[in-house]
Amino acid sequence: MRCLKVAFGMEDDEKLIDAHYGDSNFFAIYEVCEDGSYRWLEKRTNKAKEMEEEDEGHGDPRKFRAIIEQLKDVDVLAAFRMGPNFLRIRDQSDKVAFFTRTRDLKVALQRVIENFDELWKQVQEKKSIQRSMQ
Repeated sequence: MRCLKVAFGMEDDEKLIDAHYGDSNFFAIYEVCEDGSYRWLEKRTNKAKEMEEEDEGHGDPRKFRAIIEQLKDVDVLAAFRMGPNFLRIRDQSDKVAFFTRTRDLKVALQRVIENFDELWKQVQEKKSIQRSMQ
C-alpha cells in the first residue's frame, strides 16, 4: 500500500501554527496511506525555531537547510501558511509543500487524504528528479 510521511507544522497538539512553517513549535509526524488510514508517528521538536535569521527576519537559507535536515525522512511538509522559504522547499528540496487551508489538525489530515493521489504523484516526481541529479 502506498503511504506518505507528512510533517505538520504545529502550534499546539490540535492546531497548526498561524505563522511561517519554520516558526512551528514542533512537527507532528504522521503516516498517511492511500486507503484513508493514518497513524501518528512522533512529535518532533523544531530545532530551527530559535535560529536568528539574517535575511530581514524571514526566509533565511540557513533556517531552510535546518528544517529540511531535521525532516529529511519526510515526504510532505503540511502547513497552514509558509514564508519565503516555500520557494526553496519547492525548488531546492525533495519535499512537497502542501497548504492545508485549515489550522485544525484533524481537518488537515483529512485534506491530505483527499489529495493523496496528487501528493503521491508530486513526491514521486521529486524523487525521480533527485535520483537523476545523483
